[in-house]
Amino acid sequence: MSQTSREVVQRCLRFEDPERIPVDMWVLPWAETRFPDELRRVREKYPSDFAFAPEVYSASSKKQGDAFVVGTYVDEWGCVFENLHDGVIGEVKDPIITDAGDLDTCIPPYELLPTDPKKARDIVNRACDKTDKFIFASCLPRPWERYQFLRGTEEAMVDTMMPEEGGDKLLEKIHDFYMKELEFWTSTNVDAIFFMDDWGSQTQLLISPDAWREQFKPLYKDYCDIAHSNGKFAFMHSDGNISEIYEDLVDVGVDAQNSQLFVMDMAGLSERVKGKITFWGEIDRQHVFLSEDPQVVKDAVRKVAHHLYDPAGGIIAQFEVGPGANPANAMVALDEWAAVHEESMAQPH
Repeated sequence: MSQTSREVVQRCLRFEDPERIPVDMWVLPWAETRFPDELRRVREKYPSDFAFAPEVYSASSKKQGDAFVVGTYVDEWGCVFENLHDGVIGEVKDPIITDAGDLDTCIPPYELLPTDPKKARDIVNRACDKTDKFIFASCLPRPWERYQFLRGTEEAMVDTMMPEEGGDKLLEKIHDFYMKELEFWTSTNVDAIFFMDDWGSQTQLLISPDAWREQFKPLYKDYCDIAHSNGKFAFMHSDGNISEIYEDLVDVGVDAQNSQLFVMDMAGLSERVKGKITFWGEIDRQHVFLSEDPQVVKDAVRKVAHHLYDPAGGIIAQFEVGPGANPANAMVALDEWAAVHEESMAQPH
């Protein structure tokens, strides 16, 4: 009997020989509106093995506008984003907290949390029970990015150098809200939590590794601990070159990491962490997915496979179709991943 999507992903994460490589194609609204037919064909041939649980939050009193439409968008925390292009989320121009020590200005959106947790839990559990896909919780803890949205990127960077000036308390307040969210979601039948923070530039970490380990590593450990103690997996996303902290992510218990492999030394990552964590994609979206030459995409898949693929598990065929991408490359990439796995299965083990 064929393995279900949930079983394929679980076996991949546990290095228990999934019958194929799990598939996870991310599509931004920019691409969704421009290439519906191309994306439909890809999804018909390679259905995603992942889905999100239904949202069971209460309405926000602050949220206004659309995050992916030109104009002003206000999120659940009251942060104001200015969007210049349709299909791509904008930036915060005027942060709402001008003093890190002014904790009263930071009001986490506790109003969103289910007022009837039992009813909300039943809704989520029924949805999980009706599908064989691997289900993510519908929340996204992002303490560093939330801190930047509230304070502004420049001030946030300065705060990491002097956390005792109030930044540590502000970060704690943000973290407390996310832990409250995770308490609910890890009490449901979802398969995993998903959290994120973009930590890398194209060449290195945005802050010193020591500051990261002191201020943020404990937060991610809390997320992984609450997931694992409730039988869930922990997935994380972080853009940029995060090579300096990959072992730390393994150490705190991240099961699957989504990162920009093509700005890092894949051979080095293989030597250091292959077999200890699942590489949740990705194929380079800055250059490879913009190419008109399918061989460029095939070569990129083969590069990842050469360094990081193991038929026992540890690889998810993930990539993003976003601004500038050639939609034909989605099918090329997934066809090539299928070929990688088929060739591996034909080899003696």
